[in-house]
Amino acid sequence: MQGFRYGLRATHYSRLSGSGIIFVTMKNWIKRKVHAYEKMRFDQEPVRAKLPFEWGLEHIGGEASERDPRKYLETFVAETIAGSDAWYASRPAQDYKLEGNVLTFTSAINSPWAENNRVYAQYFPASGDKAAATQTGRSSVPERHVAGHAAASNPIARAANGNGQGSGHAPAQGKGRAVVVLAQWNARWDEQQGVCKWLNKMGITAVKVSLPYHDRRAIPGHRRADHLVAPNIGLTLQANRQAVVDVRATLRWLEQQGYDRLGVLGTSIGSCIGFITMCHDPAVRAGAFLHASMYFGDVVANGLTTVNVWEQMARHVTPEDLQRYWSPISPLPYLNKLPGRDLKMLLITGKYDPTFWPEFTDGLFASMRREGIDFKSLRLPCGHYSLGITPFKHVAGYRFGKFLAEALG
Repeated sequence: MQGFRYGLRATHYSRLSGSGIIFVTMKNWIKRKVHAYEKMRFDQEPVRAKLPFEWGLEHIGGEASERDPRKYLETFVAETIAGSDAWYASRPAQDYKLEGNVLTFTSAINSPWAENNRVYAQYFPASGDKAAATQTGRSSVPERHVAGHAAASNPIARAANGNGQGSGHAPAQGKGRAVVVLAQWNARWDEQQGVCKWLNKMGITAVKVSLPYHDRRAIPGHRRADHLVAPNIGLTLQANRQAVVDVRATLRWLEQQGYDRLGVLGTSIGSCIGFITMCHDPAVRAGAFLHASMYFGDVVANGLTTVNVWEQMARHVTPEDLQRYWSPISPLPYLNKLPGRDLKMLLITGKYDPTFWPEFTDGLFASMRREGIDFKSLRLPCGHYSLGITPFKHVAGYRFGKFLAEALG
């Protein structure tokens, strides 16, 4: 691959005749319509910042002045994937606070911006489920349930300015079902509230977590979450690690409220974050993912919605470099953690998605099958943005709502 390519492949008709030609012609017509809509939506978005390319090794435990950043990254990637349980380790926060339906706590990962280091989440309890109106204080999870305590002495666990806390979860008290909802890149505060209320109708409590650098966590002067997916190698690694750690801390809060059947629902980058969370957190019983890809870097280098990011990187790294450097924040390296677990998975994708291209989805599905991982899938005749419009959003919503209700019992 040579980076971003947004266009249509030629179709060869020489071996087709009659109804076959009609079918292929209609298929290509739909594809062109979908891609035209996707491009229109992309062009309608606010002006995108073009941040400068940076190696950003200072965000992952290195030095900004590193003489050979490529060598550092190669070593970092290998060690991080091998020690991912430590890198993604998380403990309950010490300062959970619920006011109204807004949950806040301090992120375990300390980024350079204070605004980003306070996590915000919106709590949508199902009928009959209600946490205390206001609560603050230390975790109630006993220390004997905390695993991975050696992480504090592990350099991988300390990378990216983290605090090196261990991971673990306590048995909950049987309150019911809850799902952490993770929206797409640049989602606003009010987006996907409807998804949470739909889950409520299915009898499931929902907590929508604001991703790093989004809405109330935004850096002053940045309307978009430019630093979650940035032309800065190390910062993007740190930001996505922070997202996973924040989600795991939210799961611990749900356990403290007594929820004992937990799931994740992610869209686009939220799908990637949710998938990695599922791989590393044994409390997650079910995951529904809208859009899926093998590697984070493949999407950025080839996708429509990340053109402004890749343009700043293309002179410094190849798509293959980016795939490798950002593999610690990609689903594929962690598939080996899933076999043998009692997990339910649903992946919903767009057949004509110009951001999560179909070959990236197909590659993930094939790899999951090779690992013996059981999952369900639904591929709709839409793209990336268009999965969120009628009729596709209703089909997807019905499918993941029913799936999560059944999977969480």
